Amino acid sequence: MLSRFTSSAKGLSPSAMSRIGSQGGAVRNLTRSGAAQKAQKDLGDIIGIDLGTTNSCVAIMEGRAPRVIENAEGARTTPSVVAFANDGQRLVGLPAKRQAVTNPENTLYAVKRLIGRKFTDKEVQNVKKLVPYKIIKADSSEDAWVEAGGKRLSPSQVGSMVLGKMKETAEGFLGRPITKAVVTVPAYFNDSQRQATKDAGRIAGLDVQRIINEPTAAALAYGLDKAEGKLISVFDLGGGTFDVSILEISGGVFEVKATNGDTMLGGEDFDEELLKHLAAEFRKDSGIDLSKDRLAMQRLREAAEKAKRELDGLAQTEVSLPFITADQTGPKHLNVKVSRAQFEKLVDSLVQRTIQPCKNCLKDASVEKKDINEVLLVGGMTRMPKVQSVVEDFFGRKPSKGVNPDEVVAMGAAIQGGVLRGDVKDVLLLDVTPLSLGIETLGGMFTRLINRNTTIPTKKGQVFSTAADNQSQVQIKVLQGERELAADNKLLGSFDLVGIPPAPRGLPQIDVTFDIDADGIMHVSAKDKGTGKEQAIVIQSSGGLNEDEIQNMVKDAEAHKAADEERKKLIEARNEADSLVYSTEKSLTEHGAKLSDEVKEEIQNTIAEAKKALEGEDAELLQEKVKALQQAALKIGEAIYGKGGAGAGGPTGEGGEGATGAGDKENVQDAEFKEKDEEAGAGKK
Repeated sequence: MLSRFTSSAKGLSPSAMSRIGSQGGAVRNLTRSGAAQKAQKDLGDIIGIDLGTTNSCVAIMEGRAPRVIENAEGARTTPSVVAFANDGQRLVGLPAKRQAVTNPENTLYAVKRLIGRKFTDKEVQNVKKLVPYKIIKADSSEDAWVEAGGKRLSPSQVGSMVLGKMKETAEGFLGRPITKAVVTVPAYFNDSQRQATKDAGRIAGLDVQRIINEPTAAALAYGLDKAEGKLISVFDLGGGTFDVSILEISGGVFEVKATNGDTMLGGEDFDEELLKHLAAEFRKDSGIDLSKDRLAMQRLREAAEKAKRELDGLAQTEVSLPFITADQTGPKHLNVKVSRAQFEKLVDSLVQRTIQPCKNCLKDASVEKKDINEVLLVGGMTRMPKVQSVVEDFFGRKPSKGVNPDEVVAMGAAIQGGVLRGDVKDVLLLDVTPLSLGIETLGGMFTRLINRNTTIPTKKGQVFSTAADNQSQVQIKVLQGERELAADNKLLGSFDLVGIPPAPRGLPQIDVTFDIDADGIMHVSAKDKGTGKEQAIVIQSSGGLNEDEIQNMVKDAEAHKAADEERKKLIEARNEADSLVYSTEKSLTEHGAKLSDEVKEEIQNTIAEAKKALEGEDAELLQEKVKALQQAALKIGEAIYGKGGAGAGGPTGEGGEGATGAGDKENVQDAEFKEKDEEAGAGKK
């Protein structure tokens, strides 16, 4: 039985590989990208989505220019926050963020940091200490999941809810259904994280046409109309991740030379440092530790984020939170002044962490600082003056501020959608794989097949052999990382090649091929040249979501959409009923004397029925009672205008009858009302 490629367990021999192996060169397949573009014309609308850790953004191409679409609240970015209210309602975006203070355990934010990660990962355990919601181990795998509102959710599911909100925003703007998107990911995302992001798109009902790196998307938006040869560096410090990429833009070709980064460095970490400082200051003043009070900590977190933003433009700000907590002596208030210099000192170590990836990126691209023509700042954290000055000091030039750091990534994704549709001509995007890819070989070594910063799509193969006599099967362990020992790298997946004929070690020839598509997602195959037997896998997210789980989540998302529609229908019916009950009661009070007791009682009964329906959850019953109340309310109008229309004629009863029968007068009145309505409508337009 063979499994691990170690001396004790029979595996693949790197020495045999090096002697009989033939390395297939990396394919810089320009024609493949071009062919894909031609083949995918007339795809319908393809939106561009920046699925961010803190905020998300959606854009669409209008002609040759990308346009960012405002959400229902009128904002151009949407908080990547999902919450479950006490009544079971699911909230996404700004409504979810607004209620976070009163419902911290059921409000999910920064979940992108968990996507494609295992529960036991060090990064996941660090996040677990900082967030008020529960991070748990998945039932069927080692993945990190979350729990909120009594539901166990994968990070892909939570991401799909945010993507669904982006989809709705675009559909509301365009007035038609959207099924296709280009979604961005941090450049330093590994294969598992990319696959999990694609899964999120599927759950949201989106066919993700392409996954592209955030810095590359930003460069695409920046350089679309700049055809001259330029070497640019994109410094992308967002809410949860940091990336730096070096690209060459020339004649419509965007070629990524190198990329580097840190998937656990971003604005959330800056907020955390300021939050700890504020809590420490309060403890110093009052002797009370707020860290165990989740409600207080959520208020403090929001205040820290607000203060951080204010310090981008102010030398000093004051954080004031009345009634933050209470003890035996009464309520306590937090008032702390924070200067920009103080804040910069608190986060200096975080800012300095951006330097080494920049150095690594320059080295991998084989360029020097002086070769860089322009530095682009992307991500909300690049608004911080300290970050800007560090970037300027490192690259020796002022960074460009010609792009909106919050929107440029979504705009670039929309442009890539335009390229895939064939609307944007003469643009070719050549991205790279951020980390080396290979397999575990004899002695637990990591043998690279594809080096980091190789242009994708690419295909590469090597011939390996067995490590023991009469070995009938081998296990291929696929890894990603930069360490020399297999155990120190990220295991992406494994599969067995069986049925190898008995032979002395080193004799069988096993051809292992890695094929990375334009999304950066990998397909691996192993073939025994002697028998022609072959085995292949597409790498899934770590432990990952299987097809059944994804389909169940898709159904759940569709059910939620239907439930949301029903809730919307109920709310609209309630609003209409409530308004009609109020206006009818008011009219009855004012004009009741003009009605017969019989009519008055009928209207009062109809009002009572509508009020009873308002207490329930049946939208159709409410609509039925609204119609009945509308008919009853007409009788008040008939009485009012019937009385006036009778002139000096007979008694009230006769006047009422006359009004009912006076069709001509009633038509005149109706025509006047219609005319006013039309005028009012025209005014609104």
